[in-house]
Amino acid sequence: MPNPTPNHQYCWSTFDELTTCQLHEILQARQEVFVVEQDCAYQDVDGKDPVAWHLACWDGHADTPSLLAYLRVVMPGRKYTEPSIGRVLTRKHVRGAGVGRELMRLGIEYTLCELPRASIRISAQLYLKRFYEELGFVQTSEPYDEDGIPHIEMLRTESE
Repeated sequence: MPNPTPNHQYCWSTFDELTTCQLHEILQARQEVFVVEQDCAYQDVDGKDPVAWHLACWDGHADTPSLLAYLRVVMPGRKYTEPSIGRVLTRKHVRGAGVGRELMRLGIEYTLCELPRASIRISAQLYLKRFYEELGFVQTSEPYDEDGIPHIEMLRTESE
């Protein structure tokens, strides 16, 4: 699998640190992937963005901010008992280039830096089960329907 190009810039931000243009690009990408591509009408803006950390992968070649991939980390007690990683997306034109894997690696690394030895819970689309298993997550629920898409809960437990 190819490595993400060195011109991809991975940047962590709190909600308040995001510029209006960055937030617009993130919300636009989330709508593009989760609502339009996946043909899923749901409430994306769920009130958790202001209490999350946001990791964005920006195209270093673009004159204006161009989001390539994104995720958010929600701290314990806001969604699950454990910290969670969600809203993971990679834009269609960079899928398969390793950007999403690097994004998740950085998301896990950040979470464990903030909360050493924490377990991380995710709600994963069922078709991505193997991808998340390769990152150390284990299925913890039966498949369930979330907005018309089969999902499973998965947990990554840090070895002590």
